[in-house]
Amino acid sequence: GALIAHYGFNPQQAGGLPTVFLIGAVLASITLAPRIQRLKGRWVATAGFAIAAVSFGMASTVSRYLPLAALHAVAGICAGAALSVTHGAIARSSNPHRLFALVGIALGVFAVAFLGGVPQLIDAQGGPALFRAFAAIMAAGAIASLLAFPSLPATAAAEGARPAPLPKVVWYGIAGISCMTLVQAMVFSFLEGVGVHRGFERSAINAVLIALGLVNLLPAALAALLQKRLSVRKVLIAGPLLQLTMATLIMVSPAFGPYAFGAAFLAAVLVFTHTFAFGLLARLDTSGRALTGTPAMLMIGSAIGPFLGGTLVNSFGYEVLAVAAALLAAAAVYCFSRLPARSP
Repeated sequence: GALIAHYGFNPQQAGGLPTVFLIGAVLASITLAPRIQRLKGRWVATAGFAIAAVSFGMASTVSRYLPLAALHAVAGICAGAALSVTHGAIARSSNPHRLFALVGIALGVFAVAFLGGVPQLIDAQGGPALFRAFAAIMAAGAIASLLAFPSLPATAAAEGARPAPLPKVVWYGIAGISCMTLVQAMVFSFLEGVGVHRGFERSAINAVLIALGLVNLLPAALAALLQKRLSVRKVLIAGPLLQLTMATLIMVSPAFGPYAFGAAFLAAVLVFTHTFAFGLLARLDTSGRALTGTPAMLMIGSAIGPFLGGTLVNSFGYEVLAVAAALLAAAAVYCFSRLPARSP
């Protein structure tokens, strides 16, 4: 929304910038995942977040598309590297499901502040305020990583032994999460746009974004509490279908109430489902390599989503995003149905 309103980009161009960022993150994640057991996580995370902070700081000083795209690519590669070693550390903890849920709670707390404050900051100071906010966030990540990134014990792979191949079934989980993140990215990227198109007040749309942040405080905490009470298989099958319901409400409903309900719960469904998927995949692959690729799982969908969504909206209107979400939900359900109900 900021890129369209303040920089004059069309939806396809605006979607292209986060796509470039996320492609960089995907490439970094795929490159680092097989090497996670030999990397010094603290230094990779610190350097990655720091360089991303500098890149976004520079982005706040330019307005032309190509320089912005180049800076987004650099920031994506560096942030993706930092996030990869972070997820690899979570995957090798004593209880990956619980720790990933705690990370999700932290993201929910942060989202309240971000979604409540940054839109007003952009309205007051213009589009560059968005990139200054990103730079500050990445700088905070670099400082936290430098001071407190956990040290992990050496593994056989780190000492030179050949790691076992990934279980084939893990790839179905990776594909399922990627489908869900593609839906999330397509719909969320144009949540503001479809609201404005329907004639909803901008203040009401901003209130929905704040509500989304408040709702996001809940799903990770619930996933932690219900870890041993819910069937992983049932959660993973229901998740894409619930996500489709929320996406349809957002993109099809002419009334504000259903739109607001779908928007508030859209991200929560993905957070809850992904927490259960993360815990199962961590048990299926104890080396942590698959989940070091979590940024790739999340962002390969997110990278395609803004650009694909913008292209579809330009050609057919907002309603077609609900049709695309239905196809992706079917693919995600199939992939998750291939996972075992329990780890062997």
